[in-house]
Amino acid sequence: MPPAIPLATYRLQLTADFDFDKAAAVVPYLKALGITHLYTSPVMKARKGSTHGYDTVDHSQLNPELGGEAGFARLSEALKQHDLGLIIDFVPNHVGVHFADNPWWLDVLEWGQASPHAAAFDIDWDLLPHRARGGVLLPILGSSYGEALERSDIELRYDPDEASLSAWYFEHRLPIAPERYGEVLRMVVKEADAAETEAGKRLSALGARYTGLRRPNRKEAPGFKAELKDIAGSADIIARGLDAYRSGKDRPAQTLTLHHLLERQNYKLGHWRLASSDINYRRFFDVNGLAGLRVEDPGTFAATHRLVKQLVADGKLQGIRLDHIDGLRDPAQYCQRLRRLVRDAQGTTKPFYTVIEKILCEHERLPHFAGVQGTTGYEWMNVITHVLVDAKGLEALDETWRQVSNRPPRLAPYVKDAKRRVLETLLTSEFIVLTRLLARIANGHYSTRDFSADSLRQALELYVLHFPVYRTYLTHSSPTALDRKLIDETIERARAEWFAADEGIFDFLRDALTMDLLKPDRPPHSAPRVRRFALKVQQFTGPMMAKSLEDTAFYQFHRLIALNEVGGDPSSSGLAIPAFHEIMRTRAKEWPQGMTATATHDTKRGEDARARIAALSEVTGEWTSAVSRWKVLNAPHLALHDNLRAPSATFEYMLYQTLLGAWPLGGPDASFVERIQAYALKAAREGKEETSWLNPHEAYESEVRSFIEKILDPAQSAEFLEALQTLARRVALLGALNSLSQLTLKATLPGVPDFYQGTEFWDLSLVDPDNRRPVNFAARHAALNSLDNPDWRNLTKTWPDGRLKLAWTRHLLKLRNDLANVFAQGDYQPLDVRGAHADHVIAFARRHGRAAAVVVVGRQYAPFTQAGREWPVLEGFDATVHTTGYIVPGVAGNQLPLARAFRDFPVAVIAAPAASAVRPARRRVTT
Repeated sequence: MPPAIPLATYRLQLTADFDFDKAAAVVPYLKALGITHLYTSPVMKARKGSTHGYDTVDHSQLNPELGGEAGFARLSEALKQHDLGLIIDFVPNHVGVHFADNPWWLDVLEWGQASPHAAAFDIDWDLLPHRARGGVLLPILGSSYGEALERSDIELRYDPDEASLSAWYFEHRLPIAPERYGEVLRMVVKEADAAETEAGKRLSALGARYTGLRRPNRKEAPGFKAELKDIAGSADIIARGLDAYRSGKDRPAQTLTLHHLLERQNYKLGHWRLASSDINYRRFFDVNGLAGLRVEDPGTFAATHRLVKQLVADGKLQGIRLDHIDGLRDPAQYCQRLRRLVRDAQGTTKPFYTVIEKILCEHERLPHFAGVQGTTGYEWMNVITHVLVDAKGLEALDETWRQVSNRPPRLAPYVKDAKRRVLETLLTSEFIVLTRLLARIANGHYSTRDFSADSLRQALELYVLHFPVYRTYLTHSSPTALDRKLIDETIERARAEWFAADEGIFDFLRDALTMDLLKPDRPPHSAPRVRRFALKVQQFTGPMMAKSLEDTAFYQFHRLIALNEVGGDPSSSGLAIPAFHEIMRTRAKEWPQGMTATATHDTKRGEDARARIAALSEVTGEWTSAVSRWKVLNAPHLALHDNLRAPSATFEYMLYQTLLGAWPLGGPDASFVERIQAYALKAAREGKEETSWLNPHEAYESEVRSFIEKILDPAQSAEFLEALQTLARRVALLGALNSLSQLTLKATLPGVPDFYQGTEFWDLSLVDPDNRRPVNFAARHAALNSLDNPDWRNLTKTWPDGRLKLAWTRHLLKLRNDLANVFAQGDYQPLDVRGAHADHVIAFARRHGRAAAVVVVGRQYAPFTQAGREWPVLEGFDATVHTTGYIVPGVAGNQLPLARAFRDFPVAVIAAPAASAVRPARRRVTT
């Protein structure tokens, strides 16, 4: 049996091209590598052709494209044979909608609020403007609604097998409400001139049978459709009669008929651009095709988690990763329900590994949720990067960025501007819902009714602009002290920018956000509305921060893009070693079982590309000089028209960092230019400066593509490419050393190391979809088999081929398995380092009882490599690690010279028993 808490996880991205069987074939390799748990992307049925699985359309079945139940059974058997556990990525927050594959969504479109699945979706039914009846906006049209009608893009069809009517817009199915079947049947019988036929008479009679509103109702509809299906010749009449609804520019009557039918449905069709201002269902961020689920509804929770419960009960699932926990209305309630479900399925004898995708901002503490061992590890990825980067070099890069951008090297103004942009474009509709709800609350009592809707909107906008993290975690009860402090501080920052008369509007907003409005001694306000507002604001600020920080500011602020990672601080000044130790001691006590990641499917670049770019902080003078020269060499390839400069100066600076990070060690192949161009297009649109997803600037994008093609063309840019390759070789060496340090820290710090697919070799990928390219597992397995007894010295000589990283990964994982209690449950003890180069060494011990390991990791290697020109001379490290209390093999006394610790490369993990046993400190254990 695999351990309940993983020793190491390995993430696989499952697709139709890499399904359950392909994953099963990789299991022996993962076992040989030292992995204890396979960790997969979502496995529930997703949209056909999905490359990621987060567009789940049916939580109740395994994805047929991945192999369905049979394929999953084979994967489970392979895992069982090799004693590996399984962790799946699970999506409780949203589902894929539109198209024709989500049965719940189609039912809601057909029946509106009468659908039993209506409670599963977060729809504000009464918010559609200029509409007498409630409905949901469907922003799926590629043109205006009128144009779509007149071009015959919307077509009414009859399915004789289901006896159902649906409008179709290309691949999107739009069920017709059964209450409208009667009028359609009358119209088609007339259009087909079939009133006197037997089938026509029966159709007319059936259509006239149900009178009154909303009939046939849900109980009557199955019988209605069955009778319709049984009428001989009905399908032919309906097929001919639907010509009455066949719209076209030269068919005004039919166009109007179809329009009137569509207007009386439970939905309203609209251009996709309407989503930003008029959409009335909660989405995942600004993705129209992903609708939020109300898992706070008990029925919805039970239905979406039934398969998970069964897999746990069958012993086929040992852990779960919860996607986008911040999207849920009440994450604490959700986690409690999930823990109860797991205990019902497997009992309480062992823990069930549960981690959450939670992005923590700087200095933010993770709340404790029932049954949760920690996060997926973004925060630890950033801590590792920050301790490895050269803080002095960051100061120099501040000045470089100031000159490039003509702006101060401060992130906050970028984020604030980005939030304004997102509020005005991407998430306007969600913000409108909140402001309307706040205005209704204010109007609910005479003491607050004079707060105008516009004033409330401005006050709430200022609050959102100044809110510093992703969300608070209020439940239906009062906020925690931490959340109250956060809300109070944000209100005060917002109030400081308010230039109109206050008159208590910010006090009212604060009390609505904290739900203090509902206290017994306060004027009465609608409790459901106040609670709904406070909890919906929490669901809004998360997407707001994500779209503003990760998906906008990170693509604008390019001081050192190694720091522009999910949950990171691009303006960081680095992390001193003592501060790093303190963070890890705290983690060992509070979150010893969460994941530690250095690459995921969501990271902005591969882990080794990031390590290379971080190394630029060590050679800032040469980097700045190189950029100055490159800008001159590439100036002829710039596009300069009127006010257009393509690429912009800041974007060009980012491109040079990207090229150094991703530059192939053996030189670029044929696909490299296309990969960089694809990355540049995404980065430019995400940055929303010269172009964007909503409003693409085709001329700018074309010129950026041309610029990249020209500067990477040896015939046009030989001098630049030679200079680039010279610096790239040096940065690659510094980056490789950084990567070994990063890998060693990940594998030995408190927490569970997670390995993203393929990263056992050098990972120079870019942001998705580049980081989802196929992985050559056969090559990795063959290389691993050849490294049973690695010759470390020879591996350092051939480090560019990646085998050094692979061998060191297996070595570290073998140590983790051999010293499982040390790394899974051990304390974290910083070790004192003394000597001229003490600041270049991170040293600590992990200890559990008498068993222990001493870890020594180098950093900032430029002084020891002639700035990346040669492999480090390890004898040049002038420092000693004081190992008092530990017995280091071959070392007399308590001093471990670095030259001895670093055998062939500047990292070391040494099994070193403690001189005496101590009871491990008590720590939080989650079950």
